[in-house]
Amino acid sequence: MSNPMRNGNGNGAHLPPNGPHHPHSPPPVASDNGNAQGPSAPAAPEAVPAPEPDPFAVAPAVCPKCGGVGYFLYDVPVGDPNFGVLMTCGCKQTSKDRRAADDRLRISNLSAFTDKTFETFDARVRGTADAYQAALEYTQTFQGWLVLFGNCGCGKTHLAAAIGNRALQRDMPVIFTVVPDLLDHLRSTFGPSSDVAYDERFETIRSVPLLILDDLGTENTTAWAREKLFQIINHRYNHRLPTIITLNRKLEEIEPRIVSRISDLSLHDGIVSIPAADYRQHGAQASRRRRRT
Repeated sequence: MSNPMRNGNGNGAHLPPNGPHHPHSPPPVASDNGNAQGPSAPAAPEAVPAPEPDPFAVAPAVCPKCGGVGYFLYDVPVGDPNFGVLMTCGCKQTSKDRRAADDRLRISNLSAFTDKTFETFDARVRGTADAYQAALEYTQTFQGWLVLFGNCGCGKTHLAAAIGNRALQRDMPVIFTVVPDLLDHLRSTFGPSSDVAYDERFETIRSVPLLILDDLGTENTTAWAREKLFQIINHRYNHRLPTIITLNRKLEEIEPRIVSRISDLSLHDGIVSIPAADYRQHGAQASRRRRRT
């Protein structure tokens, strides 16, 4: 019988045919032909083919004046007033104007009233012609006050919103607000947990270039609410700021301090009354007639 193979220290320990095997090493792996091999290397990830270009894709337009940077320099000699002056390109200004218009619409609260325009108002409804003409004339100057009085559904909110939308078209900042909602909002911002500073919001509302107060007199007034509403109206009265007011309550039902200001004929030609029936029902009937035809 042959002697067993010995390790380096002379002991007669048997060694595996492929050399010593460390106790913590992974076991040998058998190859396809049955021979033991060490651990196999991880397989290389398969290459992902690049997407084929879309032959119909339209490359984004690049401004030929600034190359898409948004600014440019005039090619003028040294000493020219425009030498080295970074100029804003028209393409960037257009983008700024678009963002500014979006901001004005968001702040205006008129997003839900974009369909309320002079073009969509039916002045043929009996009792609305004078109010329609007064509202349309107001948009020629946007000066002074316009007070619209009428029962619920007579179209006064539509006309007020139409004025607001016309102001937005002319890049004039405007805030449209229902008076009870306005007072609720001011109360919420007055709390310590509000994300909006009360003083900042209050100043924005009372100083905006055009303020539209819808449904004055319908608010559930408290002493605090009456005082805040008076402060807004009084500020705009003292500074002659353009203001639109709609109301469906008789003047004797409104606080006298406010009545004295909205009745001042130095701000307008008089309160415009709308003796119309329910304008909304007329619009619904007209829509049904159009569908039938």
